[in-house]
Amino acid sequence: MTAVAQFSSRAAEPAPAFDIWMRHVQAEMETALEQFLPAAASIPTKLHQAMRYAVLDGGKRVRPLLVFAAGELFAAPAGSVQRAAAAVEMIHAYSLVHDDMPCMDDDALRRGKPTVHVQYDQATALLVGDALQAQAFIVLAEAGEVGKGVDAARQIVMLRLLAQASGSLGMCGGQAIDLASVGLNLSLAELEQMHKLKTGALLRASVLLGAWAGKTLAQNEIQALEAYGAAIGLAFQVVDDILDATADSATLGKTAGKDAADNKPTYVSILGLSESQALAEKLRNDAHQALAIFGDRARRLRELADLIVQRKA
Repeated sequence: MTAVAQFSSRAAEPAPAFDIWMRHVQAEMETALEQFLPAAASIPTKLHQAMRYAVLDGGKRVRPLLVFAAGELFAAPAGSVQRAAAAVEMIHAYSLVHDDMPCMDDDALRRGKPTVHVQYDQATALLVGDALQAQAFIVLAEAGEVGKGVDAARQIVMLRLLAQASGSLGMCGGQAIDLASVGLNLSLAELEQMHKLKTGALLRASVLLGAWAGKTLAQNEIQALEAYGAAIGLAFQVVDDILDATADSATLGKTAGKDAADNKPTYVSILGLSESQALAEKLRNDAHQALAIFGDRARRLRELADLIVQRKA
């Protein structure tokens, strides 16, 4: 039984503790991703093995957790939620593979193991990112098949959401601004705009994908979820900047202090550490307030806002 089906079928019982729910979703996502990725033995084997290396057995799965939490809020079918969550995680993984390459951030460590271009080679890493992006849309496009619960109109909305969050007006656009900003003195507003695209767009899309998997959303529901997504999107990056300045590489699973070493503008470099921590807490409160219209049904989304701000890695 999937996490969504298991927990929604016990709605009359007390909800399980957040850490239990989170571990169920993470385990379910590992199984789903193994299923939705091409088999390692299928040709071209090197590419498929590298795709699985990039995606499986690593990461906190924050974006799938957001998909599942929003799906649970609107009683979305388990199969649809799984596919939406897997698709967004594949997009995220592809972005990390490309971000780590020498032409971008040139990093050798990701999720506690060698980055894809180090483990394999640069050409393979480039193809891994390209193939994962395509695979994400294959997986999401099948969320509307018979028995999976998403009608055609909502499926188009979901495909558009993921495409917009991934493209030049979303994640890729934010990365382009990031690369162009090295060594520059950005204003706080400019830094926020960059991260609304680079990090926030895909987090916001995760929430909306889970919700649309459940129903056609009313305008006030869209506005509330977008406000929540905007708050956690910025909070995630603020905390990333704090951790980059305060944690070590073993804790982070990636190279610590790299933003400062690369002379990149961050919330810590602009605001200082204490003000950055205060901003993260404000954004957590904003996220909670955005969910007020849903009452206790949005408990998991609130808990995820807490996780994003209070995490140590």
